[in-house]
Amino acid sequence: MRPGKGSRPRTRVRPAHDQAVEGFVVAVDRGRYTCLVGPGIPRINGDARATRPAKGAARRAGKAERTLVVAMKARELGRKGIVVGDRVAIVGDVTGRPDTLARIVRVEERDSMLRRSADDTDDIERPIVANADQLVIVTALADPPPRPRMIDRMLVAAFDADIDPLLCLTKSDLAPPDQLVSHYEPLGVPYVVVEKGSPLDELRERVTDRISVLVGHSGVGKSTLVNALVPQARRAVSHVNAVTGRGRHTSTSAVALELPEGGWIIDTPGVRSFGLAHVSVETVLAAFPDLNEAAVDCPKGCNHLGDDCALDRFVAEGHCDPARLESLRRLLTSREGSDDD
Repeated sequence: MRPGKGSRPRTRVRPAHDQAVEGFVVAVDRGRYTCLVGPGIPRINGDARATRPAKGAARRAGKAERTLVVAMKARELGRKGIVVGDRVAIVGDVTGRPDTLARIVRVEERDSMLRRSADDTDDIERPIVANADQLVIVTALADPPPRPRMIDRMLVAAFDADIDPLLCLTKSDLAPPDQLVSHYEPLGVPYVVVEKGSPLDELRERVTDRISVLVGHSGVGKSTLVNALVPQARRAVSHVNAVTGRGRHTSTSAVALELPEGGWIIDTPGVRSFGLAHVSVETVLAAFPDLNEAAVDCPKGCNHLGDDCALDRFVAEGHCDPARLESLRRLLTSREGSDDD
């Protein structure tokens, strides 16, 4: 006999999960999410200063109370993606014991989302990291040579996500940074120069008490920087291929690591493309407030690259530095074509 439907009607009311524990996603691996639970994790509104270590017994007690919990995504979340940096609500077994599995039942509101598309013909957004407040663009001055078009694309992604960019130039013992620095000076992008074997005091100061995500193509030294900033990280490093001039992927997934001085850095796998099909012209222009006001006089549908653009007249009248307009158009052009230049 076929069983009956029962007398209890199905309800759309879902549990509130009022007793859920707050967690911070530090790693994602094939549908399993490693979350840090306990005191000192980043709170709502991206307050990375909550991670500043306490002193003495208070610091040791806080560390002891924190737990790494492996969780899965609850069915009620549907297709909502979860990425490293997300603040989540967790229910179930949150002891962190081996062979236990909790459930993520809610993803808290994000302060920021760093995204990219697979290429310039694919407008599907692919989230990379959530809740970061600083994008550290790591590029080598030589071996492999710098790729300005790739840097431009990452700057556009930072403007789109409303994240502060920081240019980190490595391997300055092989080539001087002057030319590349002057290239981005009109944009006002801050930078640090790193030399092999030299202390990382300036970089360490800029990432302390912040949630910083490190991006760059393979072989530029991201994992080496991470190992220097977080000695216990033990991220794998590799060498650049002498034939192709490119590095080999050693970081296979994004992972969040806590800095001893306070704050977090998120190491990401090396990228060889950074699609921007999801970013609009208006988003890029908004990063140039001195030019954005003059854009109201442009023809309808102006892409700010043609001869009839009102920005040319605005600059010719002396209202803005021509280098700023050149930088804007370079970023707009970087949304199209290859980023290997």
